[in-house]
Amino acid sequence: MTPWILCIHNIPPKPPYLRAKVARRLAALGAVAIKNAVYVLPDNAAHRDGLMWLAKEIEDGGGRAFVCAASFDVQAGGMGNDQIESLFVQARDEDYRALAVESRPVFENLGEARDADAARREEVAGWLHQMQTRFEAVRAIDFFGAAGREAVEGILDGAQRWLRLAGTSGDGMGSGSELLDVSAYVKRTWVTRPGIHVDRMASAWLIRRFIDPQARFRFDGEAAAAEDLRFDMPGAEFTHEGELCTFEVMVRRFGLDADPALGIVAAIIHDVDLDEARPARPESPGIGALINGITLRTDQDWERLEQGVRVFDDLLEYFRRTVRRQPGQNQPS
Repeated sequence: MTPWILCIHNIPPKPPYLRAKVARRLAALGAVAIKNAVYVLPDNAAHRDGLMWLAKEIEDGGGRAFVCAASFDVQAGGMGNDQIESLFVQARDEDYRALAVESRPVFENLGEARDADAARREEVAGWLHQMQTRFEAVRAIDFFGAAGREAVEGILDGAQRWLRLAGTSGDGMGSGSELLDVSAYVKRTWVTRPGIHVDRMASAWLIRRFIDPQARFRFDGEAAAAEDLRFDMPGAEFTHEGELCTFEVMVRRFGLDADPALGIVAAIIHDVDLDEARPARPESPGIGALINGITLRTDQDWERLEQGVRVFDDLLEYFRRTVRRQPGQNQPS
């Protein structure tokens, strides 16, 4: 059960700047309103300090403010603990969506990286720095892991890759069309963020199924050794690129996209991860519900992965039996 802290205030009409100042400060803290003039945050030392200072400013401006701990273990008026958390997720999803809507057209019109001159590289680098700063500000107040974050991460990681390609005549990575040698990626530890959901579950399954059956995984988001490989996280070796989720990127870069059954699985992963409201595959809502059920049943990443592996194994087997395999495709290891 999440512990909460409330700020309840009454701000006078004068001075006129005080109301706007308080609204900006609450937004910067990541607070959401549960009623008029009643704002809530997860309870921790930083939020307590922030709200206490804000309350003092309100009092100094002639208003009244109260800061108090709260619990929503008894649901009343439609506001239980889960509903409060969902308010934060919705607010951050809106923030991420606004960033994605603004940045996607710029990213899609970057042009060919290797044709970019110094002025163009500087222009893109400045834009990327600005977008990353704004993204980090939203992520700092994303207390419950809103799903909209991954779409923005994909755009930013794609722009970083564009800059790497634009800044070199050849860095050994190719333009994204050169296939990776699976043998160079075995006996490695793969690292990703904790709290795995569909893209990280499916990517780990893909690694184990097609790249290295003995792959080791960590879910702490920290590369502990130079040979560790990161996936589905900012700055990772494998992560979102443009509108592709991490699973799709790995399928493409390892040359697995000739398998039509795996291609259908990739389309479902994309739908559940990025296009849940407008799925391209009719199976996607059901698979999404199944994955959500797994994550609701356990917070343990290893348990989520093991259950996800069974789902994706069965899903691939189903499509293997219902679609025709193309000649010359890579086989699972």
